[in-house]
Amino acid sequence: MGVLAPWHWVVLIVVIFLIIFGGRLLPRLGRSLGQSITGVKKGLKEGSEEFKSAMAEEPEPPKPAADEPEGVEAPKNEGAGKGL
Repeated sequence: MGVLAPWHWVVLIVVIFLIIFGGRLLPRLGRSLGQSITGVKKGLKEGSEEFKSAMAEEPEPPKPAADEPEGVEAPKNEGAGKGL
């Protein structure tokens, strides 16, 4: 596997973070990351609930007008308004 095993890389990255950010900044970074993940999960949950409720509501089919018999469409005036 070469000189460094995968767990060596993890330890190396943790040490580099400690050197760069120090011991005081890491808890704040972890807390901020945790709050971000919690916010994303909450947003996904709300979005899925909203989607499910929207899918549960079936739209009503359009009702025919009172003067038209059912199953017969009114003629379309496609040529109306054109100067012939």
